[in-house]
Amino acid sequence: MAVLDGEVSFIEKGEYMPKLNWKLLTKKRGSSTQGVPPGKEDLAWVTNTVTLIYGERDAVLVDTFLSVQHSKELLDWVAESGKNLTTIYVTHAHADHFFGLKLLLDRFPNARVFATASSVAAMQNQISPDFIKSFWEPRFPGQVPSQLIAPEILDGDTIHLEGEELKVVELGHTDTKHTTALHVPSVGLVISGDAVYNNTHPYLAECDEQARGEWLRALDKIEALHPRAVVAGHGVLDPDSSPRHIGETRNYIRDFNTSVASTSTAMQLYEKMLTLHPSRVNPGSLWGTAKIVKPAAQIWWRSRPAKSCRDEGTQT
Repeated sequence: MAVLDGEVSFIEKGEYMPKLNWKLLTKKRGSSTQGVPPGKEDLAWVTNTVTLIYGERDAVLVDTFLSVQHSKELLDWVAESGKNLTTIYVTHAHADHFFGLKLLLDRFPNARVFATASSVAAMQNQISPDFIKSFWEPRFPGQVPSQLIAPEILDGDTIHLEGEELKVVELGHTDTKHTTALHVPSVGLVISGDAVYNNTHPYLAECDEQARGEWLRALDKIEALHPRAVVAGHGVLDPDSSPRHIGETRNYIRDFNTSVASTSTAMQLYEKMLTLHPSRVNPGSLWGTAKIVKPAAQIWWRSRPAKSCRDEGTQT
């Protein structure tokens, strides 16, 4: 088996030749978390990665981007594939995974967009005009698409692509509630949504200790599929999609749990985790989370009081 540029082919004589291939598009943007302590400015960015799974004629896109500019680049990338986009699947209800949907459907009107019922309900809340005006537009001025939509509810747990099954895997609470992955058994691929991170500080701001435990169980569930490739929703600019990122994400969460128990302030927690994971990008995600987990420690880094967890720690 050779894995090159996200495409899987079987080269041993007599071995099954899968019908499907896949490729990734990754875009870099600034972190939205404000007031991050100095010292990690070179890592103050985050990526989003989308996946196109395709056969001889048709294709399925998993997740989208947040901004208008990145969404337009995504449209051109899908069009350049030469494939007929039949389906878009959204793994969970964070804006950086679905705000580009309307632009996609304008360009590919025959495609249908799906997510689970729980995700769709959460997306409806995310795109309410009041929330867009109060939350998203101040953080991404001039970047949020003017028209936003939520997907249809997927009936069942299977998407079909040229006779092959793409299976939705319910993961529960990872970086938010009601998250999913998409498993493509024929090529050994799992698109993890934001359950697996690649050298990026995971977004833990919506997680208490119980939710972090649920996230660890979600990683076990992905690992039990024995994937040959795992796509992380947030990672480095040239992601390798190695399954090892399952274990690395698990280790990070365990380190976080240990560090929460052994520190007293947000700054102590932040610095402890940076010592353990010094090269991960987007330290703003860690800083926002630290302030939520240790709320009494709103010391000199911020003069204003802390807001909600989505306000202080948003991954996006």
